[in-house]
Amino acid sequence: MNTAAPLQAPLQAPLLHLERLSVRYGRIAALEEVDLEVRSGELVTLLGSNGAGKSTTLKAISQLVAPSGGAVRWRGQSLKGVATETTVRLGIGHCPEGRRVLSRQSVATNLELGAYLRRDHSGIATDLERCYGLFPRLAERRSQLAGSLSGGEQQMLAIARALMGRPTLLMLDEPSLGLAPKLVAEVMGILAELHRQGLSILLVEQNARAALAIASRGYLLEAGRVSRSGSATELLDDEGLQASYLGR
Repeated sequence: MNTAAPLQAPLQAPLLHLERLSVRYGRIAALEEVDLEVRSGELVTLLGSNGAGKSTTLKAISQLVAPSGGAVRWRGQSLKGVATETTVRLGIGHCPEGRRVLSRQSVATNLELGAYLRRDHSGIATDLERCYGLFPRLAERRSQLAGSLSGGEQQMLAIARALMGRPTLLMLDEPSLGLAPKLVAEVMGILAELHRQGLSILLVEQNARAALAIASRGYLLEAGRVSRSGSATELLDDEGLQASYLGR
């Protein structure tokens, strides 16, 4: 009789794993040996002040900037040398800071362009209706030019457009920036609902309290380095974080 203990199944590899990631702009070090991971189904937030390197982190993941050191791994495989278009095909959706909607195109056209790499027309139609369900104001304004929307509506359009690519991981860069508190709560509520539906999310935010209220885990980036990390609860209870970012 074999009495050996059964082999344990290996832990699931992270969906996204940054290993000692560094990025330089000339002589300026934007990121220094950043370690970060997002597992399937998690909502992870990356916090930090302006200029901490948060946007650069997302750009490095999307291969919009080339790392000077370390690695970006997607499902265990390095993304080194991969084209930005390929990262979208792999399932990495990037909703950039500043919304960047096509102001002279309609809401519907903006959303359709979010699916520009897809060829499943029936699936695109289904996802379009799903986005209108998530964002009823976009449904009401589907023929309206995107540039005529309010700031909050443009942010909703930017998120919906990213969803049209059917991402496995949705990365958002400062979705609450410039929004009134009521709209911040609405946008965060939508992200929480997407997370409940199973979408993995990497959320870059200066509004630490709003982000940690919906996140599973978080990282604090300061001067291009991760200075703190932990569960959302641990970070909310961190006295240093409270003093610097939570206003108490």
